[in-house]
Amino acid sequence: MAILQLGQLGLPSAWLSVESAATLITKGRVQWAAGPVTTLRGGLSQSGIQSVLDVPAIIATNERLRDAQFIPALSNRLLFKRDNNQCQYCSGFFQRASLTRDHIIPRGQGGRDRWSNVVAACRRCNAVKGCRTPEQAKMPLLAVPFTPNRYEFMYLAAHELQGEQLDYLSANWRSLRVWC
Repeated sequence: MAILQLGQLGLPSAWLSVESAATLITKGRVQWAAGPVTTLRGGLSQSGIQSVLDVPAIIATNERLRDAQFIPALSNRLLFKRDNNQCQYCSGFFQRASLTRDHIIPRGQGGRDRWSNVVAACRRCNAVKGCRTPEQAKMPLLAVPFTPNRYEFMYLAAHELQGEQLDYLSANWRSLRVWC
């Protein structure tokens, strides 16, 4: 289980191991916490009492986030998760191994490797589209690609979410996303 770490203003900053979160708690760097707890049990003291530490699913620290303009690193795993493992041309759902990163404006035409210029595409559609734009290939996109904000990125980067973590992230990303 991963622990969602929030910065000073409540912005998500990282996924932590339970052990790393426990370290922050014991050092007094946690301002507030929420969600279900994982109980860590330590060794026995000389008086025979076992140490116990509860680690909540969400912790807010006094960390200040440096980058106000957050742009997450682009990876195929996160891209395919953003696009729900769906080819953005034929609308088919595929396993990750059967998907490719397609550049809307191809790199051969000056396109960049950015969130707003890439989509998940099945191998067949990517080959048919080739080094053309969707308009040139007459292959319209199902959705407009976007750069995930900090909340969406934390959701995409998570391997497993607890209910309260999902609630916190989704409540905040919906308030930040401007849909066209």
